[in-house]
Order: sequence, then C-alpha cells, then structure tokens
Amino acid sequence: MIDIVDIHTHRLDACRALISVDPRLFAPQPGKWYAVGFHPWHDVDTLSDSDFSLLEQVARHHQVIAIGETGMDSLRGSGLDIQTQVFLRHLELAATLRMPVVVHCVRTAQNILTLRHKAGLDAVTLAIHGFRGNERVARSLLDAGCYLSFGHQFNPVALQATPPGRLLIETDDSAATIDDVAAHIAQSLSMTPHQVMDLAMASAASLLRRQ
Repeated sequence: MIDIVDIHTHRLDACRALISVDPRLFAPQPGKWYAVGFHPWHDVDTLSDSDFSLLEQVARHHQVIAIGETGMDSLRGSGLDIQTQVFLRHLELAATLRMPVVVHCVRTAQNILTLRHKAGLDAVTLAIHGFRGNERVARSLLDAGCYLSFGHQFNPVALQATPPGRLLIETDDSAATIDDVAAHIAQSLSMTPHQVMDLAMASAASLLRRQ
C-alpha cells in the first residue's frame, strides 16, 4: 500500500505526501510520489500541444500516481472557456492512464461535474483539494463520487458530512504541517489526531489505487 497521508502539497521535500508539480518542472526524488498537471492560474491559455505531450510523457513515470493539480477557478486565471478545455484534456488523460485527478475548484463545482458527465468520464475519480465549501456543495460532490480534501481552513459542517472513506487531508502550500492539520480536523470530528491520520491514509490508499 502506498503510504500517503498528505494528499496534496507543493513542498518538494514532503514525506508521506502526494506532491503536485507542473510537468515542466518535474524532477522526481527517490521515494516520493507525484501528481502532475497544469494549474488553472498559470497561463493555461498559452499551453501548446507539445505541453500536453509532455504532460502525458511525465504522467507515465512510475512515481506519478495522479493527475493534478488542475481544475477550474471562477475568480482567477484565464477565462472559464479556456480552463474548461484544459481541464477536459486532463480528465481524458486520467481516463487513459486510469488515475485519479487532484482538482482545484473555486465556485465551479457544478461546472466540473457537468463537464465530466457530458464527456462520458464519470469513471474518473476526483479529489477536490482544499475544500472550504458549504454542506450543500459538499454533498453534491460526494453524491458524484468525489473525495474531499481538507486543509487547515474548512467548513466544519461540510467536514462532518464527509464519509470517513472519502475524507482526505492536506497541507497545500501553507505553513501548517500535516500533523497540525490532523489535530485541527480532529477537534471538529471529536477524534484523536492519530485517528484522523489513519483515516486519511486509508482514504488516500483507496483513491490512489488504479481506477
């Protein structure tokens, strides 16, 4: 079993973590696990076919076990039409490689679910990273089979509505450690930090098995 607790971080030195990197910056270190993708904030309107060819090439590396971070953001980045096209290409690659996708989702949950469904890619599993939405949005994503990943900031009601088997934790790019995050989440769930870490590791293992 892949021993991952932190499902999303950009810290290259992180341990027991899934490290998200741009494929153009991919430089794997021994013993690390990676997700690769183009972040919707990073000038996705300039991406070329060669960039997507590189993404596919890197995604086939044996230390890459997920696609991402990718997604859609209604508040920042290129227009949603461009973001939609780029996100779709990530979903298609994930389907080909039978990998889950680590998703950046800011006020675009319904867009993301609709796109995946219309493209016939409902079998691609999504992990919504840094989830801060309310219970209604959480339930719509959970009903669609998504996993939800929580960092140091979260909506307690949405957290409590998330089934243990689909609850993930992360550090992203914050100063908090994964132990800090687990302790904070544990308070809201009336659990111990150790229980939260075990739960998150089991959920991560479920997510990251081949689709």
